[in-house]
Amino acid sequence: MKNVTITVEDSVLEWARVEAAKRNTSLSRMLGEFLAEMQRREDAYERAYQEWRNDRRTWSSDGTPYPARDEIYDRGR
Repeated sequence: MKNVTITVEDSVLEWARVEAAKRNTSLSRMLGEFLAEMQRREDAYERAYQEWRNDRRTWSSDGTPYPARDEIYDRGR
């Protein structure tokens, strides 16, 4: 593991210290977990995006007409 120095506003640092105490953890561990979660989310988003980009399915109709609006939204008239 590596150490890192960050610069934050005093009010942000105070809030973060209180949050870490509420979670019964250190500020360092809380920030590390936060960054790891951001990485997981970014990786998941990138995978989903790439799957979508590589999706070769075609979304065309088989020639059957689409149902009329009234057929879809039967509002009991």
